[in-house]
Amino acid sequence: MSLVTEARQIMAEADLVVSEEAVKAAYDKMAAEITAKLADRDPLFICVMNGGLVTTSEVTQRLSFPSQIDYCHATRYRDDTVGDETLEWRAMPQRSLEGRVVVVVDDILDEGVTLAAIIQSCKLQGAAEIYSAVLANKLHDRKIDKAIVGDFVGMDVEDRFIFGCGMDYKGYWRNLPAIYAIKGK
Repeated sequence: MSLVTEARQIMAEADLVVSEEAVKAAYDKMAAEITAKLADRDPLFICVMNGGLVTTSEVTQRLSFPSQIDYCHATRYRDDTVGDETLEWRAMPQRSLEGRVVVVVDDILDEGVTLAAIIQSCKLQGAAEIYSAVLANKLHDRKIDKAIVGDFVGMDVEDRFIFGCGMDYKGYWRNLPAIYAIKGK
């Protein structure tokens, strides 16, 4: 079976976990919280590719203040369903982080390995303050550090393999406007 056929089959059997309307409400909530806290701080938003692309776009379009956006690409999954222990850096932000208020935006906070490494990198690059914004916070006890939390969180999600809204199944289905889970996982 080809990978695209497998992805179609997974979607055909998937469970809807979070509706499109609930996802939009989560983006609204995140944008309102970010605006209340950072509107006058000139934050630099760093999109964590590829998963954070959708959340970054949706949230920043809802902001009522001028903002700058950059990106980084750090991954443990490499289009697989299981994360590797080693974080692979594919791209670093192009803008200087020195003295900046930075908001790292990603799709999901799962174990926190990627987010912790990106936050550490931002600190080493001289960011004055670092916040994290994630659409989904996965509820489980496997976080690498209990101190790793999202500062701006759209929603909590159950501990299942989920996709949509930037999260993928083997590189597919990031484009879905709602969040789904693999049947039985």
